[in-house]
Amino acid sequence: MTLTDAAALSPAEARARFRDGLVTPTSGWCDGYTQANLMVLPREQAFDFLLFAQRNPKPCPVLDVLEPGAVAGPLLHGDVRTDVPAYRVYVDGELVEETPEVRRWWREDLVSFLIGCSFTFESALAQASVPVRHLEAGCNVPMYRTTTRCRSAGAMGGPLVVSMRPVPAAQVADAVRVTARYPAVHGAPVHVGDPAALGITDLDAPDFGDAVEVRPGEVPVFWACGVTPQAAVMESRPPLAIAHAPGHMLITDARDSDYLM
Repeated sequence: MTLTDAAALSPAEARARFRDGLVTPTSGWCDGYTQANLMVLPREQAFDFLLFAQRNPKPCPVLDVLEPGAVAGPLLHGDVRTDVPAYRVYVDGELVEETPEVRRWWREDLVSFLIGCSFTFESALAQASVPVRHLEAGCNVPMYRTTTRCRSAGAMGGPLVVSMRPVPAAQVADAVRVTARYPAVHGAPVHVGDPAALGITDLDAPDFGDAVEVRPGEVPVFWACGVTPQAAVMESRPPLAIAHAPGHMLITDARDSDYLM
């Protein structure tokens, strides 16, 4: 399937393909529809995580929280257990499985958080003629742990994770302006320029996703990333957590325009 074909699919059509076993990063899929990060935790840990998200709205902008045990909601007429291309399962903070569905892990006390994703504003960047390199390259967006700490909440704490897109220096202001209009999906960049200021030592070695080329005259631009909750899970070690595999998002039935300011 070409990216043009993927962009033309409805969310329901895309989720059906993922239920049938297709594993792929979802950047560029279902043009005009909002993609979400997923974090699922037991009810006992859910309040700490909700407070963590409230204290760190740039990396953790909450779009919806499902009732304990619920697998669908107003933004998703599907099933959070099967409708993501790939999931990660953490037990006591350790990654124990990457899997295309998580029904065997499901419990009635699990609370699902849908968190905004920067893939939502990539169409707007493209419309403003700002290049999106990982789409051009057909790969996953590069993501990096930083030395910047998020505000802790109860037992939940960890580092900020960022995604990076190289932008021509003359277009950085355009990238900031476009993405600032989407605060519910990470909004404006958190840093422009020197990766070392975030504690990133090698752009060619992302912690998640794939490295992309930074061409002469381009500046690395960093946005807060919804993989931050997974970094917090690895550090805080709740007994169970289920998340999307980085870059393999939950495609919701909400419209990107719903989150445009």
